[in-house]
Amino acid sequence: MPPVVDKEKCTGCGSCAQVCPANVFDIVDGKAVVARSQDCIECRACEAACPNNAISFP
Repeated sequence: MPPVVDKEKCTGCGSCAQVCPANVFDIVDGKAVVARSQDCIECRACEAACPNNAISFP
């Protein structure tokens, strides 16, 4: 399952996009968006990199 971004917590810093080896994220309107969920390899690097705990895996 791809990550879920909590839009209330996300500040659009881009940390998730920078560390994602599968290039899953885009920053749209100042928030992270899972743009290519089918490419997610569930490494959880994005979850660890997010300073606001805005990313989780169901």
